[in-house]
Order: sequence, then structure tokens, then C-alpha cells
Amino acid sequence: MENTKKVILTHAGMEKMEQELIELKTVKRHEVAQKIKEARAQGDLSENAEYDAAKEEQGTIEARIAELEITLRNAQVIDTDESSLDKVALGNTVVLYDSEFDENITYTIVGSTEADPMQGLISNESPVGAAVLGAAVGDEVEVVTPGGVSTFKVLEISR
Repeated sequence: MENTKKVILTHAGMEKMEQELIELKTVKRHEVAQKIKEARAQGDLSENAEYDAAKEEQGTIEARIAELEITLRNAQVIDTDESSLDKVALGNTVVLYDSEFDENITYTIVGSTEADPMQGLISNESPVGAAVLGAAVGDEVEVVTPGGVSTFKVLEISR
């Protein structure tokens, strides 16, 4: 059964996925087909590790292509250019003051598909992302995390 849940993406996230899909379909598919062809030419496939590895890679590529196509088909692109900067919304970049560690942190709020906390991209479904959505500059939000309750103050909202 195909997933029909809407997937929230920014324009940048959509473009990144479209580029990955093109790369997989036009380059990676052909590369793995060539590997399979070369491995077949070596003869007995029952003990051919190169053939097995190439077939496994082909399966991984085809699964990723299918996943990307479903995601893009169900994508709801958020228009960050039209969002107000009065309150934190999807696609906004927000600077927060973390009182526990006495430091400022910057996050961009994105859909769960694009989330990459190591790159400062947090999901709107994450504890911090969900807590800051709708907050205005100067608001303090409490976030319940596995480590306890953390307090953040919204310092800045931008696109």
C-alpha cells in the first residue's frame, strides 16, 4: 500500500531530492547495470560475489528511487517567502538561547524528511521544533526531552 501522508518539504529539500532521483536514474542505474553485465561475463553466477554485490546494489538503488518518487508525489512544499516572521513557522530559521548551556543555537525548522540535526535542520515533529512553532521573538518555551525539561528563549526569526 502506498504511503499517502503528505510530506512537508522546503523548496531546497525538494530540489535536493529531485537531483538525487535524477542521479540515481541516469547515472547510478547505468553504473550498476554495467557491473552486473561484467560480473555475468565472468561465468558461473552461483559463486560470483561481484554479481551478488551488484544485484544487491541494484536493489538498494531501485528501492531508493521508489522511495523518492513516493515522497515527491506526496510532497507539500512550504513557501518560506510568504511566511510571516512574527512567529516561528515551518521553513524559518530561529536563533534560540539555551539557558541550560548558556549558549545560542540556530535551527531551521523543516519537515521530518529533511531533518538533519547535525546540519542545524530540525523536524517540526521533534521536541524542540514542535515547541518553538508559533513562538514569537522574546517567548520562552519549555521542551520536554528524554533528559528532562529544557528552556529556550526565541531571540531571532528569519528565512
